[in-house]
Amino acid sequence: MSVETSFKYDKEYVTKFSQSRQEPQWLLELRVKAAELVNQLPMPKPDKTKIDKWNLTEFNHVSAANVTAGGELPEKVQALMPEGEQAGNLLVIQNGQTVHVSLTEELAAQGVIFTDLATAVEKHGELVQAYFMKEGVAVDEHKLTALHAALVSNGAFLYVPKNVEVSAPLQAIYYSDDASVGLVNHVIIAAEDNSSVTYVENYLSTTGEEEAVANIVSEVFAGAGAKVVYGAVDNLAKGTTTYVNRRGRVGRDARIEWALGQLNDGNTVSDNTTHLVGDGSFADTKTVNIGKENQKQNFVAQIFHHGKNSEGYILTHGVMKDEATSIFNGITKIEYGATKSNGEQTERVLMLSEKARGDANPILLIDEDDVTAGHAASVGRIDPIQLFYLMSRGISKAEAERLIIHGFLGPVVKEMPLESVKNRLVEVIERKVR
Repeated sequence: MSVETSFKYDKEYVTKFSQSRQEPQWLLELRVKAAELVNQLPMPKPDKTKIDKWNLTEFNHVSAANVTAGGELPEKVQALMPEGEQAGNLLVIQNGQTVHVSLTEELAAQGVIFTDLATAVEKHGELVQAYFMKEGVAVDEHKLTALHAALVSNGAFLYVPKNVEVSAPLQAIYYSDDASVGLVNHVIIAAEDNSSVTYVENYLSTTGEEEAVANIVSEVFAGAGAKVVYGAVDNLAKGTTTYVNRRGRVGRDARIEWALGQLNDGNTVSDNTTHLVGDGSFADTKTVNIGKENQKQNFVAQIFHHGKNSEGYILTHGVMKDEATSIFNGITKIEYGATKSNGEQTERVLMLSEKARGDANPILLIDEDDVTAGHAASVGRIDPIQLFYLMSRGISKAEAERLIIHGFLGPVVKEMPLESVKNRLVEVIERKVR
């Protein structure tokens, strides 16, 4: 389906939508500005991937269906819901509508905020305004960021005050069973100085091959000395065309660790960018992907070094099956003045069929002399020696391939910060591999 240039949700529509939710004036003005920009800005142009015929703009904005009660959610969703002490810190959103939100009294007493974005705008508007699409993802980057700002319907807001260390992971589940409604989701994580938090999210849809659209943005801010661990498993259905932009800013002696299982079944464009703005800042990005059938995907993982003595690591592992095509671009940029910085990256792609295509591109952009940087990349098929060794032990060829693939993807899988999500990632990998 060709993308139409005309944006059917004009500024009058977004004005009425914002007013119906009683949103503050700053958000209303931002939505209106974004709606005006949608028709003016070009689509993003991911390297070596043509998206001009992908449908990323045509969808219904809100769902006419009512969401279900938490106990009536599908079994796949309930299986992701944590138990024990972790069950008290959970957000579930279905078709853009909040189904469940909880935060333990202990964390609330320490000033932690964890709620859906719509509630955060209502109750903590000034705090949301300080972070929403300012220093992370900009409204005017391209057509899809403007569309996102105009129509964002829900998401998560997580705020951790200074010196507060959150030991138990906080989890969000975003579930869609209505293909007609666009998933326009926005996540903000703000960890103030010397705080720490682990956030894990699951994207899940059961819409099969029905045409659907997802436009997802996450903005993560780690203040001086703070630590944020961000885990995700993306598993949207085959008919869903996805644009996802995850952006991080890291302060002095702070760190962000990304562990991303990008396992959508449909066409996907993904941008994961981290800016190391403070001296001594640190970022570690681990991504796993499996492409199958005739999927087309484009993944960018990039780290920009601005501060001195900053460290950035990128590790990407992808498996391509059938006629799937994926581009993996890893970019390390060390800016002028970021002395003593270190940037390392590795992209590895395993292809399981003659028609599968994987393109791994490690890129180093160095504007400073006194730094260290390195990269590695490989694209190839299963090692026949490994396969022979396993089969010589009485293991079938199909089972041997499965074991090799799990071992190949292991470095990311083991980094998942929540056991239930790790199990979910293994489950999705198993299904896609078979």
